[in-house]
Amino acid sequence: MSGTWSRLRSNRTVRYGLPMMMLIIGGSFGLREFTQIRYDVQKVKRKLDPALEAQLKKKDKNTLESEYEKLKDCNDWVNIRGPRPWEDSKLYQDQQRKTINAEQSQH
Repeated sequence: MSGTWSRLRSNRTVRYGLPMMMLIIGGSFGLREFTQIRYDVQKVKRKLDPALEAQLKKKDKNTLESEYEKLKDCNDWVNIRGPRPWEDSKLYQDQQRKTINAEQSQH
């Protein structure tokens, strides 16, 4: 018996090939379990409570026209320079706002 065992241990196929085949076959079964868990979790996530599903359906659908109305006046902005580190920010911002309001009231 020990002679057979020593011959098997010295055989390259048994020494390297058998563990490799076991790793490939075992890995296949392991991956199958992990992928099954993944798909089971996705099924659970897809099932929603009826109350939650009703809330999701109540949302108004955005139309192209409503989005256009929101973005229509995007070019109606004013460039305001930020204060320098040595300037008082509140005082400077108030001064700029007064200047802008005066210009808008004249037009």
